Amino acid sequence: MNVRALLILLWLAFPAQGQGFAGLGQGGEGFALPRPDPTFAFPADHGPHPDYRIEWWYLTATLTGDDGRPYGIQWTLFRSALTPAGPQVWMGHFGLTTPDAHFSGERLARGGVGQAGVTPDPFAAWIDDWSLAGPDIDTLTLQARTGEAGYDLTLRAEGPLVLHGDGGFSRKSAAGQASYYYSQPFYRVSGTLHLPDGPVEVTGSGWLDREWSSQPLQDDQDGWDWFSLHLDDGSRVMAFSLRGGSPFHYASWIEPDGTLRPYYGDALTVAPLAVTEVAGREVPVRWRVALPAEGLDVTVAAMNPHSWQPTLFPYWEGPVTASGSHAGAGYLEMTGYE
Repeated sequence: MNVRALLILLWLAFPAQGQGFAGLGQGGEGFALPRPDPTFAFPADHGPHPDYRIEWWYLTATLTGDDGRPYGIQWTLFRSALTPAGPQVWMGHFGLTTPDAHFSGERLARGGVGQAGVTPDPFAAWIDDWSLAGPDIDTLTLQARTGEAGYDLTLRAEGPLVLHGDGGFSRKSAAGQASYYYSQPFYRVSGTLHLPDGPVEVTGSGWLDREWSSQPLQDDQDGWDWFSLHLDDGSRVMAFSLRGGSPFHYASWIEPDGTLRPYYGDALTVAPLAVTEVAGREVPVRWRVALPAEGLDVTVAAMNPHSWQPTLFPYWEGPVTASGSHAGAGYLEMTGYE
């Protein structure tokens, strides 16, 4: 299947207008749906769930180079089922951000021919020659390159997996839309970035998100603002705000030992403080994120405001810093800014 055919199939399967960002508010008729009180089976659940319509393996890392400069990387593999028991389409995204440049890439593949896929044990996720693989989810190597930039990184987990929401059942609306959602937010990362000016050795912190569903948004939710923060006291925070006619807020406070406390609704404040023009759009690049129950009140600022991913479904994704009640660094993803 060529790239043009893949784009047509994705467009037909996930119409972007009127059904949430990238069609993720589209009804999941015929597909499996997440249910409360899930039971996870690892390592099997690190692999794909073809009965569900959409799934991703989503890695970000905030890094410091041996040149003293900050960097960030993103690597994502998406799996989409076009119809129940029908064709599978895979999509890979690459991002590498410096203080003054942003490099992006995209790969598309169809399932069933070995061009892309995921195996849980030993773990491997790949599309063409981009790969995230290792003996298990705790010890991984990441390799990906575009014509402009690339990275070769090693990740080692120093803490447990965490289950978001209610034991991994992550509600996205009052109407019942939900996903299964867990993370590994405790990676130590090291390796090499390949930049136009030459290689840079880096170290830092990584975060892997695993999520699958068949209708993760309500049809009038236009997009989301998602934050993952590594705080200097060893705590981690994941927070998202879903925008549109049915707004929904959620945050996970994660202790250094992996203990997670969930918060919903007004317990979390997410408010834009400044916007800039990015790719012809007004995009917030400075935010207030507050979780009073945990004493958190921080300003989150983009390292590079122009971290735009001009992919099939375009969005903003880049590293951020946090200052205020806590200091730290992390990642921000913003979708639906058309």
